[in-house]
Amino acid sequence: MPLQQIASAVRERLLSAESLVARSLERIERLDGPINAVVRIRRDAAYADAVAIDGRIEAGEELGPLAGLPLLVKDNEDVAGLPTTFGSLLREDAVPAEQDCEVVARLRAAGAIVVGKTNVPEFAFEGFTSNRLFGDTRDPWALDWSPGGSSGGSGAALASGMAPLATATDGGGSIRIPAAFCGLVGLKPSAGLIGRDPIPSWIDLSTKGPLGLSVADVSLLLDVMRGPVAGDPTALPAWSPRLEAWPSRILATPRMVDYGPLPGAIAALYEEAVRALEAATGIAVEHVPAPFPAQIDDDWFITAAIEELTWVGRNEVVQRAEELTPYLRSQLEHAADLSPDDYLAARRRRFVHTRSLDRLLGEDAVLVSPTMCVEGFYADGRMPGADEVGTPAAAYNTQAANITGHPALSVPAGISPNGVPFGMQITGPRFGDDLVLAVGASWEASRPWPQVAPGFSSFGE
Repeated sequence: MPLQQIASAVRERLLSAESLVARSLERIERLDGPINAVVRIRRDAAYADAVAIDGRIEAGEELGPLAGLPLLVKDNEDVAGLPTTFGSLLREDAVPAEQDCEVVARLRAAGAIVVGKTNVPEFAFEGFTSNRLFGDTRDPWALDWSPGGSSGGSGAALASGMAPLATATDGGGSIRIPAAFCGLVGLKPSAGLIGRDPIPSWIDLSTKGPLGLSVADVSLLLDVMRGPVAGDPTALPAWSPRLEAWPSRILATPRMVDYGPLPGAIAALYEEAVRALEAATGIAVEHVPAPFPAQIDDDWFITAAIEELTWVGRNEVVQRAEELTPYLRSQLEHAADLSPDDYLAARRRRFVHTRSLDRLLGEDAVLVSPTMCVEGFYADGRMPGADEVGTPAAAYNTQAANITGHPALSVPAGISPNGVPFGMQITGPRFGDDLVLAVGASWEASRPWPQVAPGFSSFGE
């Protein structure tokens, strides 16, 4: 059942917010054990919020578009009264936040009710969700595998029907990776569409964004989330979707960076998806080579790693190194060897990378690709056949859009041989978020997908 329909039922008193909170908490308790998506429950306060919403509706008050919907919040985002641990032993004793972050505040103002928080990789630095504080999160579609990251807890919770809403953030693919591996829709919006408060650890790479079961749900959430915020110098003053956005051209590439041919199973899924997209849109797809050099992935790492190191704190990383996840520790130690010149050169090259994609897409073309170039990662973050935790840049097609600021949407496009879903990424011109959503909606109409993983029921059922 779409979000809009569930919220309408609450406003029309066909459902109560209290019953929806009870449903969500019961499902979390019953389903989350083997998945490990939810790391904290907000029970009493959630029921109090639900009773208040039901009372306001009974009194005839108009409620927002998310009235009564239970919400899970990614554990790198603040919720008033709950600690934000970032999946790290360094933040295990974090005090409760004094106020909601901006996006959580907007979702709650629209009627959503926070019921808990979801797992992340330590400090949201990886494309899988595993940490020493809460452990591995597993994909409901295939429990040996990761739901992706860093919004993997949110993705796994949605794909198993634990809640109808879960927040997500994206600094290098962290919305789109779980969308791909969990059979969901996820949008990294254009940089500046959603104002950011507090300041993110990755200053220009990171944005909040919607993750959901359908393009319509993601469009609704974007409408609630978007808008400027005081203090964010990159936020647009205003943006509204066009009613009839549609591309003039559809381009396709197997990789955003040429790391060689795709693995056979991924190549087959991608090629079949491109053929189906031509049929769905009526537009002949134009095949193009990878648009970026490998330098763009190096630049992403240099930027993210140095900003993460300084945000966590160089002294704290040194003094508490043994408490860090080994993989994150190695990345931050590498960042400590980089110079200010390395960092500034990477930031300057962003202009070159952005210009090349601006010119390729023009005003109204989109570029499709696999969201991910592998079938998946194991739940602990190992690649198949590897003994050590870690994922190579060649596994991803996601970092480029964070460097350039372009919108990128992942939609379900099949199932890999390992049982993990495969996602197709649609990248559009900057501020052409309406364009990628329109293409996604056309794809969804022609190729509908399951609302949740096999064996689970969607929250609206």
